[in-house]
Amino acid sequence: MRFLLPIKNRLTLISSFSFQSLSIRSHLRFVSTPPPRHRSSSSLSMASSETGLARKFWIKSTSQSIFALYTPFTICLASGNLNIDSFRRYIAQDLHFLRAFAHAYELAEDCADDDEAKLGISELRKAVLEELKMHNSLVQEWGLDLVKENSINSATVKYTEFLLATASGKIEGLKGAGKLATPFEKTKIAAYTLGAMTPCMKLYAFLGKKFQELLDSNESAHPYKKWIDNYASDGFQASALQTEDLLDKLSASLTGEELDVIEKLYYQAMKIEIDFFLAQPLFQPTLVPVTKGHKPAEDHLIIFSDFDLTCTVVDSSAILAEIAIVTAPKSDHNQPEDQIIRLSSSDLRNTWGFLSKQYTEEYEQCIESIMPANRLDHFDYEKLSIALEKLSKFENTANNRVIESGVLKGINLEDIKRAGERLILQDGCTNFFQKIVKNENLNANVHVLSYCWCGDLIRSAFSSAELNELNVHANEFTYDGSISTGEIIKKVESPIDKVQAFCNILKNCNNDKKKLTLYIGDSVGDLLCLLEADIGIVVGSSSSLRIVGAQFGISFVPLFSGLVKKQREYIQESSSNWKGLSGILYTVSSWAEVHAFILGC
Repeated sequence: MRFLLPIKNRLTLISSFSFQSLSIRSHLRFVSTPPPRHRSSSSLSMASSETGLARKFWIKSTSQSIFALYTPFTICLASGNLNIDSFRRYIAQDLHFLRAFAHAYELAEDCADDDEAKLGISELRKAVLEELKMHNSLVQEWGLDLVKENSINSATVKYTEFLLATASGKIEGLKGAGKLATPFEKTKIAAYTLGAMTPCMKLYAFLGKKFQELLDSNESAHPYKKWIDNYASDGFQASALQTEDLLDKLSASLTGEELDVIEKLYYQAMKIEIDFFLAQPLFQPTLVPVTKGHKPAEDHLIIFSDFDLTCTVVDSSAILAEIAIVTAPKSDHNQPEDQIIRLSSSDLRNTWGFLSKQYTEEYEQCIESIMPANRLDHFDYEKLSIALEKLSKFENTANNRVIESGVLKGINLEDIKRAGERLILQDGCTNFFQKIVKNENLNANVHVLSYCWCGDLIRSAFSSAELNELNVHANEFTYDGSISTGEIIKKVESPIDKVQAFCNILKNCNNDKKKLTLYIGDSVGDLLCLLEADIGIVVGSSSSLRIVGAQFGISFVPLFSGLVKKQREYIQESSSNWKGLSGILYTVSSWAEVHAFILGC
């Protein structure tokens, strides 16, 4: 059980729901914003009107920028242990890239009909020419033989041809492509060209800053510091912003259909840029993706995940509460004798409010009581386990109160299933699990361990995404026919229950394959499982999780920086680099990071 919000806040969500004939309408959503997978390419108005077009495109392509950050090449480059031959070949390819960029700016400047825009594009072209000089100095510094490395690879060709075709007006799917009969048509081509160039500029500015954050302030030994400093510099960051501003300016007078063309070009350029990084040859073992080199006959990947607020955007207890309140009778009178007697909607609302307030207050007291007097200077799993046994007793007591109150009585199974089918999962969560279970080249299983009172809700949520292969371990409602009795079959209601389920699943996987376990969670209740797994990943920003963990000597490390550090020390290819009970947990901001880390792009 997790009453994460006071009930008065949760119940405000009911205003966005409505039941018809005790069924949730098709528009039922548990957040106010449509899920990313249902957004159309022209739905840019959802972002703030003060946000420019380029900024909106960048925000919508966040997952792509994460994929670029987590490619094997970029991880090795950031770590400083990228093989020198790989870097030399990258620079050789990037020279082709930059020459195409300079030429595309020249063509865009010719198409622009505004003197200010022409000047801005000219300045950007000069900046690219300066960047070419920097690359030429790297060529000399690293002893690159341009005659030997002059051949251009297919990924570089793909981007340069795409960019120059766009700058020439030859855009796939565009009517009259290549015909520049009027000044306005030429201006559109300038906007389209900037649409294809802006993501590259923005991405390199993003990578430069990310890499520089990991450099020590006095570090001069990093072999690629000059490259990092260039892209993290104020000058390059300003050029990236100038490119975005120019894209906004050139697209200001375009129609919705023409803006859709720019958006398509933007995302196509992002995808090709990632392909460019992936195409760079590596001559060393790399940590990412985790499934690289996975052999189904020899390896077994076992993924565990929490559900509430790890996979979802709303806690399941809030959803069940809302279903119960909205479908409850308005009064205690005139209820059919042959049906389970339920509390009235007003009584339910008051009871939920009391239970939620009581839970929140006592949870905070319980967390405070289990904390060691002084912060431990080293990780102590045994002391943490003893402390969480007390939390487990608290969770059991809280669940008993819910059952005794009768608030879960009379909920229709069909309403639960419909709510599950319409439940919005965290962006990227569904796609990650689909990639795992549908990949025939992976010997992998996914287990969902959840405090959720009703496993049917979880199964419905994943079934709607065609994820019936996921193994759900949760508590269950009992039913009289299809109506809940108010009782709960308790299976997983505490941190101790979760870790016991985790260990039992591993025992039942009694085979001679090499196992790698991953646990993804967000709360204190996940701590023991996160630590037991070979790799523990924390999503979200739970303060209680971090406070409790830190007091017991647990280190929370951002996944990207943790990977860069491990890559520096990575010499021999082996999954043994990941071991449970290390006291280190890795934090991520999104499921895109999990996806990129485990599966790659």
